Amino acid sequence: MKRFLSWLDYTADQVHPRDKFDVAIQHNITSSIPKVGLQVWRAELALSDFVLHKMFTSSEFNGIVAVELGAGTGLVGMLLARVAETVFLTVSYYYLIDYGVEILENCASNVHLNARLLPTKTSVYVRELDWKASWPPKQDNCLAYESYAWSQSEFEELERASLLVAADVIYSDDLTDALFRTLERLMSHGIEKVLYLALEKRYNFSIDELDVVANGYSHFRSYLRYETENKEVENGSLRAFVGTRIDLTTIPQYAVNYNRGHDLELWKIRYAPTI
Repeated sequence: MKRFLSWLDYTADQVHPRDKFDVAIQHNITSSIPKVGLQVWRAELALSDFVLHKMFTSSEFNGIVAVELGAGTGLVGMLLARVAETVFLTVSYYYLIDYGVEILENCASNVHLNARLLPTKTSVYVRELDWKASWPPKQDNCLAYESYAWSQSEFEELERASLLVAADVIYSDDLTDALFRTLERLMSHGIEKVLYLALEKRYNFSIDELDVVANGYSHFRSYLRYETENKEVENGSLRAFVGTRIDLTTIPQYAVNYNRGHDLELWKIRYAPTI
C-alpha cells in the first residue's frame, strides 16, 4: 500500500499561540471501498473542528473516557487524548474482513507518530470492535492480532465512557443498522453517554424515484427522534435515540485546506428514556 504523510495545521484567530499544534496523519489519498478507513474524510475534519472547539472553550472533555467508533486514521480520538483520561480508537471489521488489520495498524502508527502531542497520563488503545459480533467484545471474537483485542479490565473501562464520537460511518444501510445495534449496547450500560456523529450526505440516482436522493441519510434519520419530539420520564423503561443537529456555522474551522460544502452535518445523539 502506498502511503502519504499529511500535516494538518490546526489554527484559528481565537486560539492562543500556545494551543496551536500540528498533527501527523498517515493515510491514503484515494482507496477502494474496503479501505475507506485509510482515508481522511471531510466529516472527520468537521468533527475534529468541533472537538477542538470544545477543548479550547470548555473543560467538558477533560478527564473523561472516550470512544471513537469507526476510527479509521484515529484523528478525532487522538485530539481527544490531549485532555481525556482514556481513549479507545475502535475499528470495525464490518466490510473490512480483508483489510481490517491494515487499518488497525495504520491507526496505531498514527498514534505513535503523534506520541509527543499526547500527555503521558493519557491511555490510548487501538482496538477491534466488530459491530456484528456478540457482546461484550472478547479476545476470542478478535479477527486481527491479539494486540488489538480487548482485556476484561478494558471492557470495564469502556462502561465508564461518557463520550462517543464517529465520523463518515453513514454510507450503507447495513452498516448503519450494525452501528445502531452497537450504539444500543454501548449506551445501555455504564454511565450516561452522548454521541457526536459527523456525516456527509451522499446522493445517488434512484430508478424507483427517478431522482437523485440520499437514501443512506434517510435511513440514518429513521433511527432518530428530534429532541423536541421526545418526552422523557424518570426511570422510563423504553428508550429511543434522540438527536439534535448542531449548526456547523457556529464551529470555527481549525483544520485548514478543506471545504465543508453544504452536505456535512453534525449530530448530538442520546439514548434517552421515552413515553
